[in-house]
Amino acid sequence: MARVKRAIMTHKRRKKVLRLAKGYYGAKSKHFKMAKQAVYKSGQKAYIGRKQRKRNFRSLWITRISAACKMNGMNYSTFMDGLKKAGVTLNRKMLSEIAISDPAAFTALVEQAKAAR
Repeated sequence: MARVKRAIMTHKRRKKVLRLAKGYYGAKSKHFKMAKQAVYKSGQKAYIGRKQRKRNFRSLWITRISAACKMNGMNYSTFMDGLKKAGVTLNRKMLSEIAISDPAAFTALVEQAKAAR
């Protein structure tokens, strides 16, 4: 039976990890063992960060909508409840964009929400 030589695959795997660790501080970019740990940890943090970014943006949109509602004499929860009862199906991202770019249209939405309540 022929002997299996695995040096090529090992070299490829190590090269891939070191390429991913390029730019890391100190030995983390040079030594395979440390680079492997750093790449693994950074992958975990990147995965978590992608979830947190969605949370952060949603809270930002809610803060913007709330501020615009207060300028029109209404609070956020009653505004959202009024929109739901009025049958307006705009998401928070679009509502925050309207609040920033077109305050007159947002005021019309607030009036619509007041009328539906």
